[in-house]
Amino acid sequence: MSKGSAEKRRIRLLAVTAALVIVLLISMVLDLSQAFIPLSLKDAFMSMIGMSDDPIVNTIVRNVNGPRVVMGCMVGAGLGVSGAVMQAVFRNPMASPYILGLSSGAAFGAALAMTIPLGTVSMLFMTPLLAFVFCVATTFLVYFISRVGGRVPTETLLLSGIAVGSLFSALVSLLTYLAGERMAGIVYWTMGNLSQNGWNNTLIVIPLILAGSLIMLTRGREMNAMMLGDAHAKDLGVDVKKVRLEMLISSSLVTAAAVAFCGVIGFVGLVVPHIIRILTGPDNKALLPLSMLGGAAFVVLCDYLSRSLFTNLGILPIGILTSLVGAPYFIYLLRRRRHEVGWN
Repeated sequence: MSKGSAEKRRIRLLAVTAALVIVLLISMVLDLSQAFIPLSLKDAFMSMIGMSDDPIVNTIVRNVNGPRVVMGCMVGAGLGVSGAVMQAVFRNPMASPYILGLSSGAAFGAALAMTIPLGTVSMLFMTPLLAFVFCVATTFLVYFISRVGGRVPTETLLLSGIAVGSLFSALVSLLTYLAGERMAGIVYWTMGNLSQNGWNNTLIVIPLILAGSLIMLTRGREMNAMMLGDAHAKDLGVDVKKVRLEMLISSSLVTAAAVAFCGVIGFVGLVVPHIIRILTGPDNKALLPLSMLGGAAFVVLCDYLSRSLFTNLGILPIGILTSLVGAPYFIYLLRRRRHEVGWN
């Protein structure tokens, strides 16, 4: 790469990073200002940075809206980086936790924990645990079903993910039917929402998503090598099986943590990494952290829109909004089917 090209790429990365940070900050302030009483953007911002003396504003911003916004940042960041990693591991721009059925597998595990008669403390522990177990199982099930002669063809991967995801979605529907008085809560949870999470749940999710994301962020160089193919990656000294296993488990941990407490929020891991890759190129050392930043901004912005649209009907589940954006984008990718963002 020439010096001029490197400089242009650096400027582009800085511009994209700055734009994402601005969008995220604006989305956070907008989301924090949404309340049952009118809050100005200035009030929300001043409270966010700790410079407000109004106890009512501070209570709303920090204790009511704060956990929701932080949860949105964590979930969006985790799903964004998980999608980017899966697209690199499978060398497929249409791979994501939602499309490959991981979200549905984690949703089944979480719904199973919700329907088992357990104490409150036990359910708080079992929900993320079962979500993680079924998320990992779904990952490897889809991978082994779609593997043909040492390769993972696009068509087989997508069909396997859709089939397995549909199976787990059907099982979630069965549990919902059998849930009795808990049915309404499970139905609302499966639509994806951030409204039922206080600081207790948020503080559980933060270390899980950060741990899985940090592991993925350290493997940017290996991801670049694996995008060239397993043989080339091995020639460059990459332990392909070990790295792939680490990445699949880490992405499953992050996806399970997000789904266990917020339900199914689809297409974040598909749309965000793909757009970032178009803007900045396929280098995973930059793509992975920017996908985290972009995912956080996307989810928080969608949460604000879900709370400000149709206010007479209540809060729109965020999963509906992300699907309304992501589903047409997925159809667009299926139509194009061109490997124009770093793959041969």
